[in-house]
Amino acid sequence: MRRVLVLGSSGSGKSTFARQLSQATGLPMVSIDALYWRPGWQPSETAGFTQQMIEAAQQPAWIMDGNYLNHGAGQLRRTLADTIFWFDLPRWVCVAGILSRIIRSHGQVRPEMAEGCPERIDLAFFRYVWTYRAQQRPKLLAFFEGLRPDQTFVRFASRGEANHYLAGRSPAAVTIGA
Repeated sequence: MRRVLVLGSSGSGKSTFARQLSQATGLPMVSIDALYWRPGWQPSETAGFTQQMIEAAQQPAWIMDGNYLNHGAGQLRRTLADTIFWFDLPRWVCVAGILSRIIRSHGQVRPEMAEGCPERIDLAFFRYVWTYRAQQRPKLLAFFEGLRPDQTFVRFASRGEANHYLAGRSPAAVTIGA
C-alpha cells in the first residue's frame, strides 16, 4: 500500500480513518479539502486546484482523503492508487457525524481543513450530505468501474468495519466516531 484513496460522504469518518491510517503506516496524508478551500470558505480557482491535485498525486506515496472526482485529477488519482477505501454509510450516520463534528469543533479549523475555514453550521452542506447517496453515490459507483484487478478495493458499510480494519493494522488505533 503506497497510494491510497479514501472516498465517501462527508461525516462518514473518512478523514479520521485517513489520519489514523497515515499514523499506522507512515504514509503522508493529503486532505483534498485543504487543497480546495481558501480562507473564508472560498473555493480555489479550478486550474490551480487541478494542478495541486496532479502534483500531490504524482508523489510516490500518499493517503488522499476526499472525493472531487470531477476535477481534472480524478482519473489520475484512480489510475495511480493501489488501494481504495470507500465509506458507504447510511445518510443518517453521516448527518449525525456532521452534527457531532459541529458540536465538538464549531468555530475551530479542523486538522484536515484549510486555514481560515472554521467549522460552521451550513444548511446547504447538510442538504448535500442528506442527498449524497442519491446524487453522489452513483458517480462513485461509475468511478469504481474503472478500477483495475490489481487495485485493492475495500468498502466499509459501518464505522465499526473501518475500526476493525485499523485495529488489525495498529493495536493502538483510536475508534472512528467515538
